[in-house]
Amino acid sequence: MSHETFKACIEACNACVIACNHCAASCLQEPDVKMMARCIALDMDCAQICALAAAAMARDSEHAKAICILCADICEACGAQCAKHAGHGMAHCQACAEACNACAKECRQMVSMA
Repeated sequence: MSHETFKACIEACNACVIACNHCAASCLQEPDVKMMARCIALDMDCAQICALAAAAMARDSEHAKAICILCADICEACGAQCAKHAGHGMAHCQACAEACNACAKECRQMVSMA
């Protein structure tokens, strides 16, 4: 399949990379960084798998489907963690949770199409 087929998923993955990197950097500026450790770790994992997923789809990798399954799982975990902090006035966590949820949805759709 052409990478154009997966354009929406690639864009969601790239947006999630940006949101997760921003969230991790912002979490490091919070007063209680230790409390944010799991969020930061998931942000880093999520950014990495999203970048890999976007690249795999762009090059029509035979492993894109498997990578997107894992990407969706990690995005859901990261989104759930960020959502816990979003209610405490952490806008960066709210934005990250939204990007993660959108990416997970797109990855699940990509898997069903592939």
